[in-house]
Amino acid sequence: MADSQADRSSMEGRFFDAHQRATVEAAMARIIPADDQPGAREAGTVEFLDRYLSGIDFVYAKPDGSGFEKLKGKRAEAWQRRIAVLGAKYVEGINELDRRSRSRFGADFVRLTAEQQDRILAGIERPALQAEAGLMEAQTAAGFAPVEPALQQTSTEIELGFFPLLALHTRQAFYSDPIYGGNKDRVGWKLIGFEGPESLAETHAGRFTTLPFFAEQPIDWEEHRHHGAKA
Repeated sequence: MADSQADRSSMEGRFFDAHQRATVEAAMARIIPADDQPGAREAGTVEFLDRYLSGIDFVYAKPDGSGFEKLKGKRAEAWQRRIAVLGAKYVEGINELDRRSRSRFGADFVRLTAEQQDRILAGIERPALQAEAGLMEAQTAAGFAPVEPALQQTSTEIELGFFPLLALHTRQAFYSDPIYGGNKDRVGWKLIGFEGPESLAETHAGRFTTLPFFAEQPIDWEEHRHHGAKA
């Protein structure tokens, strides 16, 4: 299985087979669903992930937007090991989605209704988040790490279980620069009112800046959180 997956990736520049890709796309579409605005499916988030897991050719975009950096030596080896770990987690996670879906509803995940898919994902999400929280608490008690939410960006990818990893990559794909394969037609940026550059070259050449989007005064996030909770 692993060898055939690697061979296919080298030939096609992609990681998932058709069924795996459809399953991940369906799951992402439930994490950021479309309503009156486009969701993960419309933003092409699965393309971001499929390219990312395919190898080390789409890791770092060049600052001028002309393509991607070519990783070499130990840097390339480290990323290859990282991608291999992530790929294995996704293959097993997709298989688990289908196992649970067939056991509960008699069909693969992609054939379920949106409501049924939500139930399957919720069943995977709850224990995953509890496990992540328990790990963080144990590490904190032992003096290894501060207490942080399980899905914080400070957690490295390879430490995350399947669902937190999928949620992280869905968000990254939805809001990242389109050069990485997601955020098609800049739908993620438009959703939050961010115009964004036409290309990375604009930023590299100094023709685009994010300064107008910065807050004029420091934000009290604790107060902001309390106001949000009351609302």
